[in-house]
Amino acid sequence: MSKSKPKRLKLLINGEWIESKSGRHMPVTNSSTGEVMAETPKATAAEVNMAVEAAAAAYPEWRDTPITKRVQVMFKLKELLEKNLGELAVLVATEMGKNYQEARGDALKAIEVVELACALPVTMQGRSLMNCSARFDTVTYREPLGVFAGIAPWNFPAMIPMGWMTPLALTTGNTCVLKAASFVPQSSMRVAELLYEAGLPKGVFNLVTAGRDEAELLIKHPAVRGISFVGSTQVGRHIYATASAGGKRVQCLTEAKNHALVLRDAPIRATAQRIINSAFGCAGQRCMALSAIAVEDTIADELVATISELALQLKIGPAWEPTTELGPVCTDEHLRFVIDWIEKSAKEGAKLVLDGRGVKVPGCEGGYFIGPTIFDHVTPEMSCGWQEVFGPALYVKRVKDFEDGIRTINSSEFANGASIFTQSGYHAREFTRRIDAGMVGVNVGIPVPISVFPFCGHKNSFFGDLHVMGQDGVAFFTETKAVTSYWFDDNDKKGDRVGTWEGTITRT
Repeated sequence: MSKSKPKRLKLLINGEWIESKSGRHMPVTNSSTGEVMAETPKATAAEVNMAVEAAAAAYPEWRDTPITKRVQVMFKLKELLEKNLGELAVLVATEMGKNYQEARGDALKAIEVVELACALPVTMQGRSLMNCSARFDTVTYREPLGVFAGIAPWNFPAMIPMGWMTPLALTTGNTCVLKAASFVPQSSMRVAELLYEAGLPKGVFNLVTAGRDEAELLIKHPAVRGISFVGSTQVGRHIYATASAGGKRVQCLTEAKNHALVLRDAPIRATAQRIINSAFGCAGQRCMALSAIAVEDTIADELVATISELALQLKIGPAWEPTTELGPVCTDEHLRFVIDWIEKSAKEGAKLVLDGRGVKVPGCEGGYFIGPTIFDHVTPEMSCGWQEVFGPALYVKRVKDFEDGIRTINSSEFANGASIFTQSGYHAREFTRRIDAGMVGVNVGIPVPISVFPFCGHKNSFFGDLHVMGQDGVAFFTETKAVTSYWFDDNDKKGDRVGTWEGTITRT
């Protein structure tokens, strides 16, 4: 990758790309080289408000557009995303750092939700009951609410902002303002271009990059009816409290410390391979990363040795190279964050089995690389075993048996995902029934469901009532209206009968 002058990015407001008047910009780096490849604007408060006002102005006409026409935009978007998949994968890999296949998967997961949006003429249907009281009929409809704001993280530049936060919101008839993550805005910007190429009317989708103070306006703006957020628990808790107090719909997907329980009957090598993919994929920078494992004592030595052996075989390199298995972390700041956690973990007494610090990639000496890191003998008093490191670091906790493993995992304040590796049907069933996690895997390291099901974190991993994707996603972006009808006949007109709505009253 040759060095070039950083590209100056713009804001998307009312269907037009405009220069920000703030005069302030944030760097977008190539994670594999450290080179600043773009600069994204820190929008002014007035510009953020302009984006909301554009979405609010576009809402009535978009709401009244038949869903059969709205869905045609999604069909066209799916076609364009597939046509430009390679370009999007390189863009995600370059600005975020995940390897090419992972970056391609990021874009494919966005397409998956677009496909779900294409089915909304079926999934958005309400229900009806004829003669629910004598000669009264009731039907329910799902209707859009207005302007939704998305506040996106940097770890999935395509899937989260342009998958979780956008297709369902738009196709149900809402309009959107997206605050893209300043580290990785170009992926969302490219998909936004494709949205308008697909035929979206002006103002229906708007995109800004901004600082925290300006983003706060989205949470409090009276025209914004709902907020979808992915990020830290601290910020998510604040957004949930602030926006819900203002009467807004809110879903906040936050931190995690996902665990797996490995029982003595699990096949060691096959299990280790799944743990490698789950712990070190995307350099551990995903809220469903498997960052801790509870292992029965009797197999712990063998499993840790096998995981270490396989981890050392991972090819570390620039994200865009097809042969790279482990790319860099996203930014220099995050690299320092992960290294600080490694140092803290060692100080807390965890045994450092594999140290990923000091990795150098020829030709990419300025990149933000860190190799797979493994800590063993992690005990309950160590914060490293409970807090989210968000990097390629795996923490091993030794447990006596199945019951000890259940207690260990359920003591976490986070509950996004949990997995069990076993050949016992009994233990698999007991685990899925008793574990406190929103998404559970049986011999599956990353138990994320496809988009027809919700992505459902629990405890301090989620704040809200309705999750992203699936029927939850459709419900989040709509509200229910119930219409009850009674039609006059000749007896009514003569005054011979008065229709009485009994509603839910039960008569004996």
